[in-house]
Amino acid sequence: MGMWRADELTRERVSKDVNDGLFYLAEVGQLVGTLKFQLSDVEIWPDVPDGDSAFVHRLAVRRAFAGQGVSTAMLTWAATRAAEVNRHLLRLDCEASRARLRAVYERFGFRHHSDRQVGPYFVSRYELDVRQFNVSSTAG
Repeated sequence: MGMWRADELTRERVSKDVNDGLFYLAEVGQLVGTLKFQLSDVEIWPDVPDGDSAFVHRLAVRRAFAGQGVSTAMLTWAATRAAEVNRHLLRLDCEASRARLRAVYERFGFRHHSDRQVGPYFVSRYELDVRQFNVSSTAG
């Protein structure tokens, strides 16, 4: 978790996000990952129209389960959820220097949107058009 500052992970901040229903867990008999799914993000994406996007933050996979498709499954869920709530773009960001993480997002299908300084971070912003993403049909 080296990319998150301690003041971003205070019990109060995380508790509020949990209580607001923003965190989702991935389980395979045990907790294997988590992500934060939200419908607005004015801090990282102040320049995008309100109501067209969903946003993923705090994606984390338990180290013992790295490389086993957990992040892909969680991103697939997030893309599906975005489509279900009528958002056509799923957006996320990461530190621009994290080449391996960026490659994971790009292989999944995210397109690099832009780079931006956000507080102490220089981030690369990514977006995925969930209308073009092969989301499995929710119809029976």
